[in-house]
Amino acid sequence: MRVLIVGCGYVGFPLGVELVRLGHEVCGIRRSAETAGELKAAGIRFVAVDITKPDELARLPGPFDWVVNCVSSGRGGPAEYRGVFLEGTRSLIDWLAPTPLKKYVHLGSTSVYGQTDGSPVKESSPTEPAAETSRILVDVEKILLAAGVEKKFPAVILRAAGIYGPERGHLFLKYLRNEARIDGKGERYINMIHRDDLVGVTAAALRNGRPGEIYNAVDDEPVAQIHFLRWLSETLGKWMPPVASEAEMAERKRGVTNKKIQNRKLKMELGYQFKYPNFRKGYTAEIQRLDQLGQLNIVPEPR
Repeated sequence: MRVLIVGCGYVGFPLGVELVRLGHEVCGIRRSAETAGELKAAGIRFVAVDITKPDELARLPGPFDWVVNCVSSGRGGPAEYRGVFLEGTRSLIDWLAPTPLKKYVHLGSTSVYGQTDGSPVKESSPTEPAAETSRILVDVEKILLAAGVEKKFPAVILRAAGIYGPERGHLFLKYLRNEARIDGKGERYINMIHRDDLVGVTAAALRNGRPGEIYNAVDDEPVAQIHFLRWLSETLGKWMPPVASEAEMAERKRGVTNKKIQNRKLKMELGYQFKYPNFRKGYTAEIQRLDQLGQLNIVPEPR
């Protein structure tokens, strides 16, 4: 297959490497050419394109059989989300719709689920998030699904949970730096997926995903924050973090959700078997990797 990876970065680059290994012809795009050598060395054709500028899409060596959009907002706010995700997706649909595209995989986010009661969540659950950025991601999904009906656009949507892996894992890294805090009683659920598994899930979606369908890309075990931190404490021989202050809780209260995201549909329909089915396996591998590199920097607790 001729494959285009939009946003060939933390997830897109190892996906491209895997697809090249499987014999596919892969083109990867990033906004900047600064890291073009990394892609070329891996056998991925590089093109510098900003998808928020539709005219730049003409640079791409289409047509493509498969397209994966795993572009990142760079932790931007609503304006950045509208540009990168909303307008970028519209541009890609307009550019790709007339071509003989076989599959388009969109890496979205489980932040579209706004549940706050710790309830189980599956793909058919309501998507009514409080955060404006998450509402924009809901709009992106609607655009893709509408394009499937109106233009036969073969979009598959993956709602990815919190991604962790090499050099990534927000709460884990904060814990190592003594910056983690327990929210209340620590009962809020965290939903995760290892970067390597998200790569595998995306490849499975290219092969087996049904256009017009949505799949939760999340591992087998949602975990309460307190249990995750306690596991880290016991594994690393480090004290538990303190409870967040009222000011800290108030600062991040808006948009905070609490839900247990289910992955049964992904496993049943895509046939994917997780390499790291839970956080313990995934973070054990990451801790061992950092230790072997001499980079397991655990900041001592203040006395």
